[in-house]
Parts: sequence; C-alpha cells; structure tokens
Amino acid sequence: MPTELSQAFYFEAAHTLRRYVEGEIESSKRIHGHTYHAEITLRGEPDRETGMVVDLGFVRRELAALRERLDHRFLDEVEGIGPATLENLCAFIARELQPSMPLLVRVSVFRPASGDRATLQLG
Repeated sequence: MPTELSQAFYFEAAHTLRRYVEGEIESSKRIHGHTYHAEITLRGEPDRETGMVVDLGFVRRELAALRERLDHRFLDEVEGIGPATLENLCAFIARELQPSMPLLVRVSVFRPASGDRATLQLG
C-alpha cells in the first residue's frame, strides 16, 4: 500500500522582491529576511524487509546539504532560484532533490509568521 513520508526543515535567509502590482510595497525591494519552513513528501511502497519507504537518515543528510546552500544566504545570489518567491523556492528544492529522491511528490515552503505557504505537487 503506498505510504507518504514527510520531513520538515527550516532556513533563515534574506532576499529582495520586486512586485509587479499597483501600489508596490517599497519595503520588499530592500534586503529583508524571513524564517522559511519547508516540508518534502515522498510516496512509495514500504520495503518488506525494512518497513521503510526511504531511510530517514538518508533524507536528513540530503536535506542538510540543501539547507547549507540556503541557510543564512542572500537568496538573490543562489543560482537557480530566480526571484525568491515561495513558488520558486518550491521549484528549486524539487529540482535539487529529485535526482537523489525519485519518490518526491510534494514540496511546501511556508512562513508561519506571515501565514504564507506555497505547495508544489509533482507527478
């Protein structure tokens, strides 16, 4: 029976954001930071011997390497993100993890302090 396995992590980062709507918020253009929370979800059949979809030790190692690339960084300078929107962060995380985690089906990035969330569904 397919089972979903999720792992959350967070990172602190700064960015700028150019808004394209009337009444653009000037503060978004200035460098500012957030505490970002992310959650990835893998879906698959648990292995009969181990009972695991994926070993969480492996997942945590992969996320630690990715977190190192995002934590305490200026996201505008991280290649492959583009404008540091929640949507682009989801896509970046998915692209970075998919080669080593083919069972990846969902990536969410959220900022609890402001109530914002984006979720990317894969496959």
